[in-house]
Amino acid sequence: MPIKIPMSLPAAEALIKENIFVMDEARASRQDIRPLKIAIMNLMPTKIVTETQFLRLLSNTPLQIDITLLNTASHVSKNTSEEHLTTFYKTFEEVKNERFDGLIITGAPVENLEFTDVDYWQELCEVVKWSHKNVYSTMYVCWGAFAGLYINHGINKVPLKEKVSGVFRHENLMPEYPLMRGFNKQFSAPHSRYSTILKEDVEKCEDLIILAESEEAGLYLIANKNGREFFVTGHAEYDQDTLKNEYERDVLKGINPNVPKHYFPDDNPNNEPVSTWKAHAHLMYANWLNYFVYQNTPYDLNEMLEG
Repeated sequence: MPIKIPMSLPAAEALIKENIFVMDEARASRQDIRPLKIAIMNLMPTKIVTETQFLRLLSNTPLQIDITLLNTASHVSKNTSEEHLTTFYKTFEEVKNERFDGLIITGAPVENLEFTDVDYWQELCEVVKWSHKNVYSTMYVCWGAFAGLYINHGINKVPLKEKVSGVFRHENLMPEYPLMRGFNKQFSAPHSRYSTILKEDVEKCEDLIILAESEEAGLYLIANKNGREFFVTGHAEYDQDTLKNEYERDVLKGINPNVPKHYFPDDNPNNEPVSTWKAHAHLMYANWLNYFVYQNTPYDLNEMLEG
C-alpha cells in the first residue's frame, strides 16, 4: 500500500529501506482515487519508533492511505523533540472538525495510574467520544484498549500482580469473522502490560464479542459487533527487539524484571530473539483496513453516521 507521509518523517527512510511503498504529496495528488484517511493518536513516549511500527503494518494492501499523526496537547513529551512534534503532529483541536476512515489509539506507559490520574485523560475522553461521529472504525491498542473499553462500555482494567511480558500463543475463537480471516487456529502475539480485562466483564456486554484469547495472557482481541471498535490488549506492532529493549531498560533501572516468556530462544536473554508474530500482525491490520474501513466507509466522509 502506498502510504502518504512527509518524506522528511524519520520513519520514511526506514520504510524505504524495507521496500515499503511510501508516497509524497505530489505523487499522491496525481492518483485519481480518494485515499483512506487514517489518524494515529500516538501516546507512546518513543514516538518515532511507534510511528514506524504502525506505518509498517498499514502498508500491506494496495490502498492509498493518508496518515495524520496526533499527540495530546495536555501532556508534554519528554522523549520526543518539540521540533518533531511541531513538524509532523497535530493536536485534537486542529482536527476535531475533520472526519477519518480509521483511527488507531496506541498504548501508553501509564497502566499503574488510575484513568482519571492520567494528565491527558479528559482530552482522550473527548477524542474517543468525537470518534463515534467522526471516525468509521477505531483500533484501540494495549492501554488504549483498556481506556476505550472503560470509556465506551464501563469495563475497568484489573491490575496484575506481575507484568505480563512475552510472546504468547492465542486461540482464534472466530475464524469466520472478517478480522480473523486467514489467521491460523493458533497464533503468536507479544504482550507487555501490568493490567488485564476480565472475560466475565466482557461477556456481560451485549455489544462486544471476543475474537482471540490466550491461556497465559488472557483476552487479546475484542470487537464491537458493529465493526466500529476493536480492542487489542497486546502489541502486534512490536519489532523483533522491542521486548528485549524493554527488558534491558528495566534491568538497568534495577526493577529486576522477569525474562519475557517464550521470546528469547531457551528463555536466555543472551540469545537473539526471533519474531514469530509479524505475519499475523500484518494480516490483522490488512483485514481491518479492508473489511471494516475500505469496504464500509462512505466515499463522502460527511455521510458518516454515529455508531
